[in-house]
Amino acid sequence: MRKIVSQVIVILSFLIVGCQSSSKQKLLFVAENIEFAKTQEKLQVDAIEKSGKILNPRTVADGKVKYISPEDWTSGFYPGTMWYMYELTGDSTWRTYARKYTQAIDSVKYLTWHHDVGFMIQCSFGNGLRLGEQAYKDVIIQAAKSLSTRFHPVAGITQSWNVDKGWQSQRGWECPVIIDNMMNLELLFNATKLSGDSSFYKIAVSHADQTIKNHYRANYSCYHVVDYSLKDGSVRNRHTAQGYAHESSWARGQAWGIYGFTVCYRETHNPKYLEQAQKAFEFVVHNKNFPADFVPYWDFDAPKIPNEPRDASAAAIMASALYELSTFDNGEYYKGWADKIMASLASPPYRAKVGENGNFLLMHSVGSIPHGAEIDVPLNYADYYFLEALLRKNQLEKKIN
Repeated sequence: MRKIVSQVIVILSFLIVGCQSSSKQKLLFVAENIEFAKTQEKLQVDAIEKSGKILNPRTVADGKVKYISPEDWTSGFYPGTMWYMYELTGDSTWRTYARKYTQAIDSVKYLTWHHDVGFMIQCSFGNGLRLGEQAYKDVIIQAAKSLSTRFHPVAGITQSWNVDKGWQSQRGWECPVIIDNMMNLELLFNATKLSGDSSFYKIAVSHADQTIKNHYRANYSCYHVVDYSLKDGSVRNRHTAQGYAHESSWARGQAWGIYGFTVCYRETHNPKYLEQAQKAFEFVVHNKNFPADFVPYWDFDAPKIPNEPRDASAAAIMASALYELSTFDNGEYYKGWADKIMASLASPPYRAKVGENGNFLLMHSVGSIPHGAEIDVPLNYADYYFLEALLRKNQLEKKIN
């Protein structure tokens, strides 16, 4: 009997040591990636500061960093990256940069001609407010008012793009809504909490409900674009603009949906949103074209797989969403998947070498192959969600320990 007890004690000791070692390794992973981000982002910000201008980097084109205007849909990601650098490091220098680059896009709060004001303001001012910048409260509320002007009560959705100019005017659409728009609902939820005005919340819930009803196939893959009738709210057609084909599954769109419905569950506690996020992710897990390194091809149905570009941005978005999803249900499962994705993104095939890649963190993202735009390049939103995922992982590992 004593011998059996001794053996059990030895086994338990090994298990405890093994768990401690594993936890230590996970924290070391976080620390090493923070150090990498500090070095790489310092090079990026130094180049901007040296110019004497306030610049907003989006990607690399023709070997040079491409900077954008405040009206660009990705303008909130670089200020948001600065906020995450401050949060990850505790170094107030990053907070100074975050305030500076956030203030530079203040005019976006009045933008009404596209839906991405949610991305732009929530990632920048939203993170700043969360970290104590109380003056940003009014910006959030005003931005939500601007976004709300795009809501069509008959269809119950917030219109994504205008169709009076540009390539969008050539598609025959009347009221296009893209799956990306799920990411803008967080701004509306926050505005209700800050102002007490429930209309923002109601718009967000209505949009989410219509997205469940009309954007998803039976297998929980999603369409990119659903075009609604402004007259009676009916669905006119279901298309894609950035995926391979109308009936294909565009990887980043799938990631937007997983993330967006996770946020909806957090804000409403309605289980149907949790279920939608979970089933949308199961489509990814069980897809025959989901790669062994967990960084998806740009479209799950692209015709030349495995010789198709990967999209690190889609992977980073999913990883961040899965860390939050793990706090609501089946924690080990979703955190485990997020850890696998992050380990891959942080490995040499996807994480840039210091001083290279235009000083962006991740390589191999895709903007829009059908438009011939930003193919196999770094993208500021890939970096933003990589850091957000790293922050969430760090918080979870510390709780576990």
